[in-house]
Amino acid sequence: MSEKRSFRKFQKKESSLTTEQKIEKFILRNSDNGYFTKLSTISFKFEISQNKVWSIMGELLSNGTIESIHDEVTGEMKLCKVEKTYSIMSLEKNRRIEKYRTNKKNTKPKKSNNS
Repeated sequence: MSEKRSFRKFQKKESSLTTEQKIEKFILRNSDNGYFTKLSTISFKFEISQNKVWSIMGELLSNGTIESIHDEVTGEMKLCKVEKTYSIMSLEKNRRIEKYRTNKKNTKPKKSNNS
């Protein structure tokens, strides 16, 4: 008969990173992948209040590794790695154009042969 194995290795490991460090890594990872991180996303993903997010953002922005812009439509703050703002804006523009082209291609009316 086999012995019972310990499930100790399946226990959830406690991360040694602080919430601020996790948020910073999240923003930097999104930037490297070509996306901005909205302030509301941080609040939702990390389950912390807007006030706490604003406090953390103040610290991160003052460190100099992250910069912010505001969404042209909603005015919401968007965050990214320093000096990545314009490259991410360009990628966003390209994604919007591609999405528009795809939608336009898919919504063309079909010609009927009932003349």
